[in-house]
Amino acid sequence: MLLVLCVDLDDDLGRKTRFDTPVVGRDRVEAAAVALATADPEDSDSNVLFQGVHEHDALSADPEVGQQVEVAAVTGMEGSDVQANRAIGEEIDRVLAGLSTGENVSAIVITDGAQDESVLPVIRSRVPIDSVRRVVVRQAQDLESIYYTMKQVLADPETRGTILVPLGILLLIYPFLTIASAFDIPGAAVLGVISALLGLYTLFRGLGLETVVDDAVGRGRDILYEGRVTLITYVAALALMTVGGFRGVALVNELPDPGLPLVLALFVHGAVQWFAAAGVTSSLGQVTDEYLAERFKWRYLNAPFYVVAIAIVLYVVSGFFLNVNGVAGVPGVRTFSAADFAVGLTVGTLLGVFSTLAFAIAESRFPTSVEPTRG
Repeated sequence: MLLVLCVDLDDDLGRKTRFDTPVVGRDRVEAAAVALATADPEDSDSNVLFQGVHEHDALSADPEVGQQVEVAAVTGMEGSDVQANRAIGEEIDRVLAGLSTGENVSAIVITDGAQDESVLPVIRSRVPIDSVRRVVVRQAQDLESIYYTMKQVLADPETRGTILVPLGILLLIYPFLTIASAFDIPGAAVLGVISALLGLYTLFRGLGLETVVDDAVGRGRDILYEGRVTLITYVAALALMTVGGFRGVALVNELPDPGLPLVLALFVHGAVQWFAAAGVTSSLGQVTDEYLAERFKWRYLNAPFYVVAIAIVLYVVSGFFLNVNGVAGVPGVRTFSAADFAVGLTVGTLLGVFSTLAFAIAESRFPTSVEPTRG
């Protein structure tokens, strides 16, 4: 059996007419095409539906086909391509389930552009595809047609942002240079700034980073609306890490021209306490949010103890290394002997082990949630 499948990825048919999708059958698809063309004569999806009816009639009249032919129209949804593809997959499943035939079904896919063809893997996962036909509407090539086409393209928000923003930046070069010359600003500096802005915009569009930025802004807004404690603790942790970084750099500057090992030891020795405070602060905020969201586990409390244990080990190791290399008497440096070194390693290790053991016991004795049972 041959299935002529008309694809409408953004659901123009469902949004602009009263037809429920999927639409199956030659007469119903033709009626849907007429309804869509009446509702929006400029929508190319109506041509896809008419092309589907045409293919159905041509294949049905062809004696060499020798198969039953059916035509159907499936639609996705406006917005996300992923959700649209899923919606089309569900409608194809409904179409195939409704075909009362024991024959193998193969499809001829009708689309109006490359965007709709992104759903081909979804279709191919359900039914073999014999061919894909893209409907191209012939336009008059006169000046009025070109003007109208440009007007329609620039009316699209995505296309407008892609084309007009770089063009606008380029057109502002001359006025910027004129203003810069009036204030005795070198023209090269202005060209550099404009080139940088244009380059950043091109990179953002090319790499799709605007989506990443929008998602980050959305997550930040959700955190603010939800009143999550991690927002405050992360800010406090960032401030503590900044202070720790400056403290480590200041300690490095206490020695004239130290080697790389001493630089690392001095920086760790000066910054590790602040970094540990930042780690404890952020982990406690995360634990608090998990508790408020009723997802708390006793083992989550291991995090601040692990941070303190690691900080103790790093502080003692760096102090012992500085003592071995003869760095003593420097303000802010506390050196450790071999015995202190052993005690520090022991304390840090035992702190991590005991916290793990204690919270494991607490988790078994006082479970925070009901564990699913295995049947």
